[in-house]
Amino acid sequence: MSAPHSDVILTRLMSLHPKIIDLTLGRMHRLLAELEHPERQLPPIVHVAGTNGKGSTQAMIRAGLEAAGQRVHAYTSPHLARFHERIRLAGDLIDESLLARTLEQCEAANAGVPITYFEITTCAAFLAFSRCPADFTLLEVGLGGRLDATNVIPAPALCIIAPVSIDHQQYLGETLPEIAGEKAGILKPGVPCVVGPQAEDALEVIETQAARVGAPLLVHGQHWMVTEENGRMTYQDEAGLLDLPLPNLIGAHQVKNAGAAIAALRFLGLDEDAIERGITTARWPARLQRLRHGPLITRAPDAELWLDGGHNPAAGAALAEALARLPKRRVHMICGMLNTKDIGGYLAPLSAVVDSLHGVSIPGETATLPAGETVAAARKAGLRAKVSDTVAAAVDDIVATDPTARILICGSLYLAGNVLRDNG
Repeated sequence: MSAPHSDVILTRLMSLHPKIIDLTLGRMHRLLAELEHPERQLPPIVHVAGTNGKGSTQAMIRAGLEAAGQRVHAYTSPHLARFHERIRLAGDLIDESLLARTLEQCEAANAGVPITYFEITTCAAFLAFSRCPADFTLLEVGLGGRLDATNVIPAPALCIIAPVSIDHQQYLGETLPEIAGEKAGILKPGVPCVVGPQAEDALEVIETQAARVGAPLLVHGQHWMVTEENGRMTYQDEAGLLDLPLPNLIGAHQVKNAGAAIAALRFLGLDEDAIERGITTARWPARLQRLRHGPLITRAPDAELWLDGGHNPAAGAALAEALARLPKRRVHMICGMLNTKDIGGYLAPLSAVVDSLHGVSIPGETATLPAGETVAAARKAGLRAKVSDTVAAAVDDIVATDPTARILICGSLYLAGNVLRDNG
């Protein structure tokens, strides 16, 4: 079976710029002008930035809007199994023929001029969105905010800044205030922004930038609060209190993400019924996702298999907290990470709730951290650890001695994508 035509085009687009990431907005403005500015022809936009939780928050907002009968465009990155996941048109993933045509039009308009893969594919998303009627557009920032390719939109209806933590230091800065400053670069004059839970020094930067540009803030702990109580979730803001079921997405961190989503949905005028249906039906793959079918399940029929794509210290802490709240069972990690990530910081909180680790390299990723280095970091964190050639081999090794184990495959969205292509 031949590859989809879009895959061939996407491969060509990857060669248009020598760097994968080169943060600037000039190339975006140039190509969008050639395309007659589709970014100015979009339905009302909700622009979502942050380090951890922005995808989950956006997924809950989308589910809530759709529960209220709204048609929603959504742009996310990276994809897990197929590029088509990045572009959702009025509720449906973009189909192959439309994706190929849109990519070809952007490629022709670009005329071979240097542009990054993310930039030209973001232009393609804007072009597709501009041609399909919808009620809202949800845009997830790719990296940072201030110079991210999505930050060419003139005036969103609402911005959101999910929790900011240390990640991508080579592009965004070494300190939390520097990174928060990049995230706060999405703030626009007069455009309200929902701010999720933040460290004090990150929040100070966000508030300073908001005051500078004149962006009203709706801040967690000041304008809205969310707590988990007795197996339910309580949300409160100046409009009143909501008593809701816990989110469909698992983990205490998802309660906080749900709070930001609810604040956004309340701002957009949704009623309690649509909000409840949104947070209780939202799906977001590879965020503590239970795998229930596929070859890996066949290899480990009595085990629990979970998949998570978190890859920084804050994600490791959230994952450790979520694992500790599950019914008790021995936990074995299968971990593969990129060599740009802080593996020691990621593993530190997990070492208290995990029994062993199998290190793997991420198939097909030139920037993978070698499995041996993952194992060395795990041993330094106090874990029993060994190298495995593949995820499947690691699963076999674990269930050979612990057939009812809880197996967590984790460390990278790229590893998660490989797993979901076969087991999603």
